[in-house]
Amino acid sequence: MSDYKALLQQEIQELKDRIENVAMPAEMKRKVAKDVVALERSVELGAYDEKYEKVSKYIDWVLKVPWEKESQDVLDLERTKQVFETHHFGMQEVKERFLEYVSVLKLKSTQQDQSEFRAPILLLVGLVGTGKTTFAYSLAEAMGRKLVRVPFGGMGSARDLRGQSRLYLESEPGMIIKGICSAGVRNPVILLDEIDRTAEETRMDIMGVLVELLDPAQNHSYVDNYLDYPVNLSHAIFLATANNTTHIATAVMDRLEKIGMPAYTDQEKIVIAQRYILPQLLKDAGLRPEQLVLEDALWPKITRPLGYDAGIRTLQRTLQGMIRKVARIIVEKGYPQVVINSQNFKIFLPQY
Repeated sequence: MSDYKALLQQEIQELKDRIENVAMPAEMKRKVAKDVVALERSVELGAYDEKYEKVSKYIDWVLKVPWEKESQDVLDLERTKQVFETHHFGMQEVKERFLEYVSVLKLKSTQQDQSEFRAPILLLVGLVGTGKTTFAYSLAEAMGRKLVRVPFGGMGSARDLRGQSRLYLESEPGMIIKGICSAGVRNPVILLDEIDRTAEETRMDIMGVLVELLDPAQNHSYVDNYLDYPVNLSHAIFLATANNTTHIATAVMDRLEKIGMPAYTDQEKIVIAQRYILPQLLKDAGLRPEQLVLEDALWPKITRPLGYDAGIRTLQRTLQGMIRKVARIIVEKGYPQVVINSQNFKIFLPQY
């Protein structure tokens, strides 16, 4: 029994060491220190195992939170232009807005007094497949920041965002805190993806949490129910996307700057497919570019197999199906190359 108690004391000491070696607010450190003291007392009461599991899990999350750690911004306008041109074709007005956004951040970063400045929160609104989410990834890459994506599609409870009290079994922090823990910094780009697609019965609760997240007067002390201690999110950059704004609360819209995402023309889709989608899909399938020859006259049929589509998702799926068929022919028949032309294209395109 004495050996077991010595082992318990060693585990408690390890928790103490971990707490001492991590930078966190002094009040938070005192809070977890009290939990460790309660653990020491529970050793004598025989309820140590259950208590240890709860407390150690809580302390694990507390130690993962980047209370002070931040990444250094790269605010280079030429680099930003290059990143957006690399990942996006067309969309000039949207690109211009992001370049203005980075320009303002750069100017403010050179001023001594930045206490009152908060980056505007952009809401990208557009139909499915128009590149809303990709713009957030591009901004994070251009600025050298980590990206945290929080999907709202079908979100059924505000607890998914804010977490649940650790008094409940199996409780954990919400998606926001989990996201910054995963990123390892408190100033990532946080993408609130498809905020119009939450479950209807809990929409107002979720919108209430969003108001707090997006309000600079409140998000400097964002309280997750599990941590039960304020976390400073004011240095994070928030971006949001939506298919439309019908189901977004007015209080949330008041805190957002809306940017409309235009639909792609057929010609723009063809260029996107030729420059970006097809080369990547060939690489993913293990095919060399010369193994597939595609007649130029077929692109309008590939781009619009079912009629008009604002985005590029259907186009991407069509090309994926085509490449799978090409890969099978090359493997089964041993052909060095597959040529798709006006005579055989129906074999490779979906038929409806």
